[in-house]
This record gives sequence, structure tokens and C-alpha cells, in this order.
Amino acid sequence: MSTASKPSSLDSTLLKVVVVVVAGSVMTTLDMTVVNVALQPLTLRFQTSLDTIQWVATGYLLALGMAIPVTGWAGDRFGTKRLFMLSIVLFVLGSALAGAAWDVGSLIIFRVVQGLGGGILMPAGLTIVTRAAGPHRIGRVMAGLGVPLLLGPIAGPVLGGWLVDVAGWRWLFFVNAPIGVVAVLLAWRFLPGDEPRPAERFDFPGMLMLSPGLAALIYGISTIPHRGGVTATSVWLPVVLGLVLIAGFLVRAAKIANPLVDLSLFRDRAFRTAMGTLSLFQISFLGTMMVVPTYFMLVRGESALTAGLMVAPQGVGALLTMPVAGRLVDRVGPRKVVLPGLVLIAVSFALLTQVGADTPYWTLLLTVFVTGLGMGMTLMPINSAALQMVPPALASRASTLLNIVLQTAGAIGAAVVSIILASRLADRFGVPASAGQLTATTALADPATHEAAAAASGGAFASTFAWTLLLVLLCLLPAAFLPNRAAPPSQDRDPAAAVHR
Repeated sequence: MSTASKPSSLDSTLLKVVVVVVAGSVMTTLDMTVVNVALQPLTLRFQTSLDTIQWVATGYLLALGMAIPVTGWAGDRFGTKRLFMLSIVLFVLGSALAGAAWDVGSLIIFRVVQGLGGGILMPAGLTIVTRAAGPHRIGRVMAGLGVPLLLGPIAGPVLGGWLVDVAGWRWLFFVNAPIGVVAVLLAWRFLPGDEPRPAERFDFPGMLMLSPGLAALIYGISTIPHRGGVTATSVWLPVVLGLVLIAGFLVRAAKIANPLVDLSLFRDRAFRTAMGTLSLFQISFLGTMMVVPTYFMLVRGESALTAGLMVAPQGVGALLTMPVAGRLVDRVGPRKVVLPGLVLIAVSFALLTQVGADTPYWTLLLTVFVTGLGMGMTLMPINSAALQMVPPALASRASTLLNIVLQTAGAIGAAVVSIILASRLADRFGVPASAGQLTATTALADPATHEAAAAASGGAFASTFAWTLLLVLLCLLPAAFLPNRAAPPSQDRDPAAAVHR
């Protein structure tokens, strides 16, 4: 291999930056899942309805979506190091207040504060490491940033269940305080200083359209599984409102010089292709990974904690391939890494189409492990493909767009797969879609109908996985056009030229 094509090593300064950003990011990824385990205990503690307590999770998610669009402008205007540290402080403050909440209303409000900090933290951290690494090392750096994404779904339910049982629900939030303090101190000590750049006038009208638009869209989509379909007013009304606001932002952004989110990045073919691949991947993969634990709980009768442990092999598989994939992306480009990873995921999803009520556990665990192997070769390398060709001057804008796509596509994926599963269960039990899962749960709890209900439910899950397999196969189309070469080592590329390739 020639010297020109060999990526430079990760020096100690860059490794410290990655460690700091991971320390900050792990709080937000854990918080997305750790609280879900405690929703039922919180319902009893505050003597409220499940619909109301659901806002403890929903409020956090919506605040996250609303904060992301302003991060690009704020990072340029105030400096990403300052913004990153501020976001951690805001997140920890929200955590401490949530832990001290005196009723369900105060808890929801403080969770929104948490979400605002988390929404800023993720894209700000991504901007910092993108600039520090440069395009020729972004693959290996993104492999490090993938650690929090692995810890969240795996460790979140386990940690949440343990904290509720041992220390009480308040420690779901108090636990973030020591992590946050350490992260702020590490950020102050090790993150490179960056001076605020002359920023354009803040696009306040754009914020009033895009941030609420994203929040309304994500809210409407995320409530589909609970409402049994798209016909409920609480579903279609926010979705339509969100789409109208986002469309209004897009029309206005095309006419003004400096919109809140820089859509000119989509002129870059590599960025555009990576975003398309990422969208399809999030919809298919995240939706499926949310349904797998449901299979263990509904069909196999496992507890939430056991179901969470059953998907742990996914994290093990990803940890094995992610570092290797990161190095390969920097050497040969994303396409040669992502395509084999998608094939591995497709193979594992094909195995999931054969699940039933009596599928051996070793087969299920092996399948989840293979899924993790594929995940380590796809998610972060696709992110790398989106950022490799973006000049450092545009890193904050690119990371903002990337996080918008991650959040929106993830919500769509969870809703789409949940709708498919509800429909399949309803067909198997001959009931309306809104009653499918409840009917299956009731039938499985009755010894007289358990065997037949388990067979019917297993078939519904197998049918659902067949649809997600199709979505993964669709990912192969845009992935085939990802960059097939390593990024050049030079970081001094012209931003204008980059967005017109």
C-alpha cells in the first residue's frame, strides 16, 4: 500500500477528544432507554395514567428534535467547545431537577430541559471529533463514537431496572450528575479551543418552522403504535402540521442566503447518497431491533430485563467489527465496508423470518449476534461516508443534518415496524389492528389458549421480519453508490467546491 493511501494514526490528542465526546454522549443514549423501564413504576408512584406518564419519554424526545436544528448555527457563533460544555451542564441540570421532581408535571418539564441539552450535545460532539480527525481518520473516530450507540439499547434496560429496584426511580436521573461533572472537566481540559466564527444572522423564522415542525412530525409518528393506526386525530394532525411547517422551511431555505440548516450540502453526491442510505437503514434496522425484545416478552414470556439481556449479543458482535470497519473505511472507502455489512444484516433478518414459538434460544442468540456483526460494519461507516467529504468549515452544519435524519428516520422506523406487527397480530387473531397486541397478550396468558396463541404470535413476528428484510435489501441500492475510495488527507478543501461536486 502506498504511503499516500495509508491513513495516519490516531494520536493521543485525538484519542482524548474522542474519549471526552463519548463520555458526554453516553449519558444521552442511555437516557433514551433507561427511563422506559421505569414508566410503569412511575405511573404507580405519581398515581397517573400511562398516557400521561408516557410524556416523560415523549417530552424528552421532542425537546431533542427541537434543539438539533439550531446547533449548527450556535456552534459556529459561539464555538463548539463552549456549546458542548453548555449542553452537558444543561443536561445535568435537567437530570438533577428531574430526580427532585415533586409531581408528574414537574418531571415532564425537567425532562424537556434534559432533552434540550441532549439535542445540542450530540451534534456538537460530532462536529468536534469531525474537525479534529479530518476526513482521512473519520472512519476510525466514528467507530469510537459508536460505543454509546451500543451501550444505550443494551445497558439501558438493565441499568434502569437495577436502579429502580435497588436505589429508587430518582436515581434514574441523579446517576447522570457524576458522569456529567467528569465530562465537563474532561472537556475543559482536553478539547481543543475553537474561536467563534463570524456567523450569519440567525434564521429565526426558519427556527420557528423547522424545530416545531420536526417535533410535531416525530410526535405524530411516535404515537401511531399507541393509537392503532394513522386515522386517529392525535396522529395525523401533528404529522400534517409538521410536514406543512417543514415544507414551508424548505421553500424559504431555497430562497434565502443563510437558512438555519444548510441544504446546499445535498449538492454533494457522496453526502446525498449517504443520507439516503442512512434514512433507509434507520427505518429498517432500528424498527426491527425494537421489535426483537417484544418477541421475547410476548411470545416467549420473558421479563423486560431478560429480553434486554437477550439482545446483548448484538452489542458483542458490533464491538468485534466496528473497530475493523473504522480502519477499513479510512483505507478503502465506505462502500466496500457497508455493502458486506448490509448483506450480513439481511442474512440475520432472513433467519428471523423463520422464528416461531419454539425456535431454539441458541439460534435466536446467534442471529442477534450476526445482526451485531453487520451493524458494526454499517451504521458508523455510513455516518463516516456523509462526513468524509465535508470540509471542516461545514462540519457543524453537516452534523446537524445528520442528527436530524437519525432522529426522524428512527421515529419513522419504530412506527412503521410497530404498525406492521400490530397488523400481522390482528390478522392472526381476527381482530382490528388496534386490538392485535392486547388480544395476543390475553390469549398467551390463558393456559387453555396459550399454545395456539404462541404459534399465531410467532407467525406474526416472522411475517413482520419479512417486511424488514425487504427494507434492508432496499438499502443496498443507495449503498452501492457510496464512495469507493478513501478520503484525501488534506483538510484544506474549498467548501464551495465541496458542495457543488
